[in-house]
Amino acid sequence: MSAPSPVNGLCEAIGNTPLIRLPKLSAAVGSDLYGKAEFLNPGGSVKDRAALGIILDAEERGLLAPGGTVVEGSAGNTGIGLTVVALARGYRTVVVVPDSQSEEKIALLRHLGAEVRLVPPAPFREPGNYNKVAARLASEIPGAYYANQFDNPANAAFHQRTTGPELWEQTGGGITAFATAIGTGGTLKGVSLALKERNPDVRVYCADPMGAAMWSWFTHGHTDFDDGDSIAEGIGQGRVTVNVEGTPVDGAVRVPDRILIEIVYHLLREEGLYLGTSCGINVAGAVRAALDLGPGQQVATILCDRADRYASRISNPEWLAAENLTPEGWSAERIVEEVARLD
Repeated sequence: MSAPSPVNGLCEAIGNTPLIRLPKLSAAVGSDLYGKAEFLNPGGSVKDRAALGIILDAEERGLLAPGGTVVEGSAGNTGIGLTVVALARGYRTVVVVPDSQSEEKIALLRHLGAEVRLVPPAPFREPGNYNKVAARLASEIPGAYYANQFDNPANAAFHQRTTGPELWEQTGGGITAFATAIGTGGTLKGVSLALKERNPDVRVYCADPMGAAMWSWFTHGHTDFDDGDSIAEGIGQGRVTVNVEGTPVDGAVRVPDRILIEIVYHLLREEGLYLGTSCGINVAGAVRAALDLGPGQQVATILCDRADRYASRISNPEWLAAENLTPEGWSAERIVEEVARLD
């Protein structure tokens, strides 16, 4: 195996992540299941890609100048990605975060040098919503740029230029399905457009946590069904963002927290992968796509980030017990059986 070539600075180290086959789940489902190791990006998550795409686009359009400020509302990972990219390119960051997010992500943002503004959780329609607060702050700070990850098309465009083509090349053009959850919608839209440009028969699945409305949108054409709740952070959209609108999706599945946790702990104990909550949702979506399409598929998903950003919760036996989510140690076969029952 040859070593990758040197890169010039942090920004060139974003992307080109490995594609990891998941042997146990692949055997259980009868297809090759792959996870794209986005947790290996410099900022530790898939959101580094959106951050770089948004900042490069703002620079090209003359909206960010040296010494400027990037302002964003973020549940954590996009704020982290924006902060490290901004540091590398000479900007400061102000990140507005719901105070319900994990203490690890908030502490990391501060350690990186971001100015963190914590606000109570509020629906998007309310002025106290973290995105609305960020937009107002950006209008008040001289030289500031509001990244607007949810409704900035540069987000999906960067995934269309990078993540999708990488998946195509890494599978030798053999990928038959792709599944991921929606935070902003940028990854799902960008990757799906890139793959379907190359092969319209590639199937695209949206994996949704309980309490989100994207399953409702893609299966019923409205966002009325958002029942339930989830421990997953950074995913679970309740509105159709610019980065969701127009996404070609062939199927959708809702994933309860019990399956999420069992997948996360299976990946840790059986595959050696220490991953965050969104990864459990995403892998469930990949399993469902493989089941729907039949044996012999090549299905890919996104391994978004590592579990250390949620350690005080999902690595905490007391917290898990309080949530009635103590892992039971499901086998790969049990996981496949349970995912097969989902709507």
